Amino acid sequence: MDVVEANGARIPAIGLGTMTLQGAVCVEAVKAALRLGYRHIDTAERYNNEAAVGEGLHQGLRDAGLRREDVFVTTKVYYDKLAADDFQRSFDESLTKLKLPWVDLLLIHWPNPNVPLAETLGVLCKAKRDGRARHVGVANFTTALLEEAVKLADEPLVTNQIEVHPFLDQDKVLGACRSHGLSVTAYCPLARGKIPGNETLERIGKAHGKSASQIALRYLVQQRIIPIPRTANPEHLAANLAIFDFALTDDEMAEIDGLRQPGARVVNPPHAPKWDD
Repeated sequence: MDVVEANGARIPAIGLGTMTLQGAVCVEAVKAALRLGYRHIDTAERYNNEAAVGEGLHQGLRDAGLRREDVFVTTKVYYDKLAADDFQRSFDESLTKLKLPWVDLLLIHWPNPNVPLAETLGVLCKAKRDGRARHVGVANFTTALLEEAVKLADEPLVTNQIEVHPFLDQDKVLGACRSHGLSVTAYCPLARGKIPGNETLERIGKAHGKSASQIALRYLVQQRIIPIPRTANPEHLAANLAIFDFALTDDEMAEIDGLRQPGARVVNPPHAPKWDD
């Protein structure tokens, strides 16, 4: 599995997103992903599936003869739990549900303007020093929040997990991440079902014997952006992984760049920060 290196972390170049996957479906999806060759699993306290992710992970490791260290596991603490004591409690519960002594990456899931960022980063960075998180980072941080976080953090931040897909212009925050050595993890990389059927992506796909979705994912990994598409369908799991045996040309990358348009964001909850775009 190809990896992206960032501030000391080596993050597998594609992962399985698990939001909305529940119960036995989630367990089987994680097991199938590991069997197919995924080595990066993403969950969060808010997804209410950490126990199922943990069960799938442990069964999958055993079935595939893998060690815990072979799989990169990410979880997150939600924006309503960013005060130090709440954060600590949430992370404790996450590790208990996952049945893990440590995760590879712990993220602030969303910023919260009502809790000082210094307080949250203090307990986040402590989790790394305590050995309960190998690496730490943020999610849904704007350029301004990122600048503040990098100044305040006393451990290196390794990723900003944000919405990225061919229809959304994220150049400002992508540039900010790169300037600080952070990787970018892309959620909703397939724009929640809007990729299939796009004329440009379908046409480029035909030229490579790939689907529009595979082209969208390849477009991201070729920029060293780490997509975490969510699916429980074994065929889709396999297809999403089959993006490392071809490359898009510079002209094709530029053409896909041209698909970006205003109002293309698919995740914009009431608690979202004021976005850069």
